[in-house]
Amino acid sequence: MIKSPGTWLGGLLAILFVATGAIAQMAPERVPALSGPPQEMGEVEAKPIPKWVVDDARKERAYPDQPPVIPHSIEGYQLSVNTNRCLSCHKRELTQESGAPMISVTHYMTREGQMLADVSPRRYFCTACHVPQADVRPLVNNTFKDMSDMGVKQAGSE
Repeated sequence: MIKSPGTWLGGLLAILFVATGAIAQMAPERVPALSGPPQEMGEVEAKPIPKWVVDDARKERAYPDQPPVIPHSIEGYQLSVNTNRCLSCHKRELTQESGAPMISVTHYMTREGQMLADVSPRRYFCTACHVPQADVRPLVNNTFKDMSDMGVKQAGSE
């Protein structure tokens, strides 16, 4: 016996409704809660801002190609699409006058290795890689050892 399309549709909707309810009841077992227990809103005292290390001494790098850290305060430096205060001392043409180390020649290259007359736009926002250092306890314990600390001698040292 062939049933009308309305009966088929009604039966299909009933099955869909029951299946959705069954899945919804099983969901808390399969999917963990994302928010955690409710917490009261309240005032939390902010920790003091750490002091920056501003001794102007160049820091030894921990590994090859590590971006150098910033050894001076950059508080108040403007770094936007139109202005980059870092370049007023570290740009190639200005280092002799400022005494600051010149930015790497790689900052004057495109992704394809083509040399540019000015700093590459992809290297313009210095603080994407270079950061000032604060006198704080590390967030994660560090067991890094330099090769020289592991007994590896530099070439030509013997």
